[in-house]
Amino acid sequence: MRTPITRLVTRLSLTVAVVTLAIGISAAAPVEVATQDTLHFEPTIGYPTVDVRDPVATIRPGTVLISRTNHSDYYEPGGGPFPGEVGPFWIEGATTNDILVVEVLKVQPNHNLAGAQLYPDFGGLATDSRSRFLNDPIEARRYEWALDTEAMTGTVDLPDSEMSSITIDLKPMLGRVSVAPANGEAFAGLWPGNFGGNMDAPEIREGTTVYLPVWNDGAYFYFGDGHAAQGEGEVNGTGLETSMDVAFRISLIKGETIAWPRLEDDDYIMVAGSARPLIDAFRLAHVELVEWLVDEYGFGKWDAYMLVGQLGESTVANIVDPIYTVVAKFPKKHLPESNRER
Repeated sequence: MRTPITRLVTRLSLTVAVVTLAIGISAAAPVEVATQDTLHFEPTIGYPTVDVRDPVATIRPGTVLISRTNHSDYYEPGGGPFPGEVGPFWIEGATTNDILVVEVLKVQPNHNLAGAQLYPDFGGLATDSRSRFLNDPIEARRYEWALDTEAMTGTVDLPDSEMSSITIDLKPMLGRVSVAPANGEAFAGLWPGNFGGNMDAPEIREGTTVYLPVWNDGAYFYFGDGHAAQGEGEVNGTGLETSMDVAFRISLIKGETIAWPRLEDDDYIMVAGSARPLIDAFRLAHVELVEWLVDEYGFGKWDAYMLVGQLGESTVANIVDPIYTVVAKFPKKHLPESNRER
């Protein structure tokens, strides 16, 4: 049995003194993060695709990356173009025999407005430009949410409803965490895949660790697409789209590989599979989850399959992108105690 994935994370040992960095993990409760190195990065350009291109910076394993998602007129009254991805970052020492580890330390809105839109030909309940329908497309509409980043709430007017407005709690997340795809391919930011990308999984939030396959030496790490909140499935095609302050701790697991992005928080181990039709995304996520239970936690293959059937949970992260994403989950309280801790 292999050593559990969370115990193999390689951190860079530096000779400089360890510094303590205060990072606001939530509006109410800052946390101190002890780190061996820190990179403050201010993005100046956003790319519409994820692929291999000149890196914007080099990151050594063990580094805390402090940055923000790109801002654009999309997040201003009236809307505008969508901002591109931040990156790519070259991860020092990353090879195709490794796993990139991204610990999400901070995802917090830094703007007072979020846009949520209805598109005529994009969304789980809309017509699809890749097919044909007898009914007319729905009318385009933009909803602008007022964000209170102190109270961590969002409020929007409901022009056609008896209830004139609604206020909800914010649950900030990142729609896109990615490495460059394999084989020299380039994918538009809207695509998810085995490289991560636009998974739109609400589980990618503060306190979650994301494990990504490395398809190219250097990994070429990207991030973007902040959502102040989003329902499972992102059925209308957008979350509460806004800009975010972010912080990640970047590490490597040397000499190990995975096929699909894996996630972990205090309660679950998870796998994100992306495909069309939806059943294939479901299968990809759940097969990888069964393999994780076998390889890392000592379960027999058919025992793991049965247990996922009884204890597993699954969510549809997005049902609107060019391919769909399903997140398969297994509760950590049912893992062997010796392997349960992160």
